[in-house]
Amino acid sequence: MSKFKSKKDNALPAVNTASLPDIVFMLLFFFMVVTVMREDTLLIENRLPLADQVEKLEKKYPISYIYAGKPARGYEKYGTEARLQLNDKFAEISEIKAFINAERAAIREELVDYLTVSLKVDKEANMGIVGDIKEQLREANALKINYSVGTGSALDN
Repeated sequence: MSKFKSKKDNALPAVNTASLPDIVFMLLFFFMVVTVMREDTLLIENRLPLADQVEKLEKKYPISYIYAGKPARGYEKYGTEARLQLNDKFAEISEIKAFINAERAAIREELVDYLTVSLKVDKEANMGIVGDIKEQLREANALKINYSVGTGSALDN
């Protein structure tokens, strides 16, 4: 006859971690889908002029934004004249060429020719700053320019 040994070790069994990678990838996928990429933080006032003949840009091609306007509330130490904002910092007109070259370097090579520069200029800004921006863009060979406006009657400007 054989003897049966009773189990005296009543410890808890190990936790099964076989499904842990599935859970991690499911959470990763969820956060990738629901996360919204942050737009630029505006350091300037940006009340866009109004226009009634507006065409929406498709997001197929890369778009770089250049903002111009008076410094916003809290940034009065930068003056009251219209300033230029590239990404999240104030910049000088002479920095536009380097900004465009950096934007071109950040995108795929086949999309470089399709890079569009969108100007978001405050309606109270002087036209001189727009002329200076356009001159720098010509020197950087960024010839696709878009002016961002709000929808409405142009007579309300």
